[in-house]
Amino acid sequence: MNRRALIAAFAAMPFALRPAFASGDGTFEVTLTEAEWRARLSPQAYAVLREEDTERPFTSPLNDEKRAGVFACAGCDLPLFDSAAKYDSGTGWPSFFQPIDDAIRTKSDISIFGIRTEVHCRRCGGHLGHVFEDGPQPTGLRYCMNGVSLKFIAKT
Repeated sequence: MNRRALIAAFAAMPFALRPAFASGDGTFEVTLTEAEWRARLSPQAYAVLREEDTERPFTSPLNDEKRAGVFACAGCDLPLFDSAAKYDSGTGWPSFFQPIDDAIRTKSDISIFGIRTEVHCRRCGGHLGHVFEDGPQPTGLRYCMNGVSLKFIAKT
């Protein structure tokens, strides 16, 4: 893809999916050193949240979580998604049709897959997954999240 095609693709991107955040901007409420993140997270969670890796599909127990509650950031505990917004997308990753207000930020992810929209925790900048425009109503969006980047907190 040449630069002109890349710019045209970005311009055609729906406004809701355009990047609004850069993970490297360093303006986060929770900022830890690499050593502190490694001490806090499992190796797999560190790879996903801090290095933007992806877990294998159908490996997260959160994919099958059906209880009422909230899915929070595994890095900083910020509530990100209400369980009422979760649905089975068939992709093998926990999927949601909308986040909790002001919980996430997005940025463009330009790779061999084309232009995608990355989803990050707004409080710590941790990489959560990607958002796509093939989700259910009422939003039409599919927030496809790495289960290892989330933790579930059941309603009591």
